[in-house]
Amino acid sequence: MPTYTITELSREFDITARAIRFYEDQGLLSPSREGAGGRNRVYTPRDRTRLKLTLRGKRLGLSLSEIKSLVDMYESPKDTSAQMNRFLGVLAQHRETLEQQREDIEMSLSEITAHEDECRRLLAAIANGKGEPAAAD
Repeated sequence: MPTYTITELSREFDITARAIRFYEDQGLLSPSREGAGGRNRVYTPRDRTRLKLTLRGKRLGLSLSEIKSLVDMYESPKDTSAQMNRFLGVLAQHRETLEQQREDIEMSLSEITAHEDECRRLLAAIANGKGEPAAAD
């Protein structure tokens, strides 16, 4: 069975060794230890897969606890129905959060547009020689 060093995984997934150690601290990875005093981490294909799934979950915007919960399900006896229902629940919750954020962003962008329009109007008034316009409310 192939094994991987922390350097190999960090290069493959373009992340720092520190990030991999952090995921280990969070219980997402559990490499074995070799060498003097167990200083060298040895990662199995299972660890590599868990790291890949962790990074995919991060790209989806899931929290580490959500990722751990989902990844751990694949270690338990296979009940794909329960796993898929749990994953759908997490995705639905995440979708709701993102849709609220999108609504908030659209509102902020609308306010920015209104401020930009007002600034342009005031600048045009100054350029047309009308002097300093009164401050807008």
